[in-house]
Amino acid sequence: MRALILRRVSLIAQGGAGTILIGVPGSADIVRLQGFLTRSGYPNLVLDAHAEGEGKDLVERTGVLPEQLPLVVCPTGPVLRRPSNAELAACLGTIPTLDPATIYDVAVVGAGPSGLATAVYAASEGLSVIVLDAQAIGGQAGASARIENYLGFPTGISGQALAGRAFNQALKFGAEIAIPVRVESLDCSEPELALDLAGGHRLRARSVVIATGARYRRPEVPGLAAFEGAGISYWASPIEARLCVGEEIALVGGGNSAGQAVVFLAPYVKRLHLVVRRELAQTMSRYLIDRISALPNVELHVGSEIAELEGDRASGLSGVTFHNLDSGARVHRAVRHLFLLIGADPNADWVRDCVDIDAKGFVITGQRGLSLETSVSGVFAIGDVRAGSTKRVAAAVGEGAAVVSQIHAKLAERAAKEIV
Repeated sequence: MRALILRRVSLIAQGGAGTILIGVPGSADIVRLQGFLTRSGYPNLVLDAHAEGEGKDLVERTGVLPEQLPLVVCPTGPVLRRPSNAELAACLGTIPTLDPATIYDVAVVGAGPSGLATAVYAASEGLSVIVLDAQAIGGQAGASARIENYLGFPTGISGQALAGRAFNQALKFGAEIAIPVRVESLDCSEPELALDLAGGHRLRARSVVIATGARYRRPEVPGLAAFEGAGISYWASPIEARLCVGEEIALVGGGNSAGQAVVFLAPYVKRLHLVVRRELAQTMSRYLIDRISALPNVELHVGSEIAELEGDRASGLSGVTFHNLDSGARVHRAVRHLFLLIGADPNADWVRDCVDIDAKGFVITGQRGLSLETSVSGVFAIGDVRAGSTKRVAAAVGEGAAVVSQIHAKLAERAAKEIV
């Protein structure tokens, strides 16, 4: 298993094998598909559709129009034209056939650290488990370049490596994992719980674990959406790092995830502008602050925010203006890459009509006697999506393990009632 994992990580890092992507390197669709494959643990190779070589030859032979790029050559042979992540996953065979007649003991929504921990512990104890996620394994933690304060890894571990190991563990114990599959709503109107999935599919389960985590906030900056995937990113992976080599970039965020991204990106770039509203000591762990202060090419902008973006969708981001909230001063920098890692909003919209949530949208637990159970019997919430949770990877994993004992108690309670 260790040899398999190390070989796979090496292939992903080298980027010279596996699924072939043909298009414009660095374009929004290429980066999207690369990100999905990399975070899903699939090696991939990018060929330039316009440079002399195999990529250009294949495009010319097939007569593909520019708007149909990128092409994806699956390992089994089929060629896809500008596929969605779901279409690519179907070609790779990563989405299992979901039988509407099957009733799972546990349906976990979210494949971040908490959801994967639930899958590992529940499946290892003999429960039938399925994990669903609309994006990829790892959640926000999966995009962390190096987590150095996770117990047992003194030299640190990347979020992708941590998620990949948990993913393999869950599969080893018999859990089913379906990615990318979007859960649109939770139906708790009947005694038996059901999940309504994209495409009109439906999945039934005796218990449901909400582990959908949180997403980075999008600041209210004019034209922001136009640059998403064309200069603006919400995570910092090796893919983005390669695009930024030797350039001047900016990053907004003062939490630990932002700090990890700064430490990871700084060695690749000419200069990194870190934009924060408050002093780092108020929001970031000390070890990361010390690391950042030792980086000669990081410029800190305290009390500032993004005020204006320059460029267009076709050519991408070309400049950013920072606004100091105290002095009112405005600073312009010609950056083509901006990373936004600010705050977190819960991914709980799909359960709003079913379980109780607080004023900020986080799922409330503990009202029914079990600390991780929601206002609906048999529905649990863990990790960042839960109100009052500690926003740390270790805490999320702990809750993912702890919820399994509560699921056992709930299933036993239900079985006793059925006997009576």
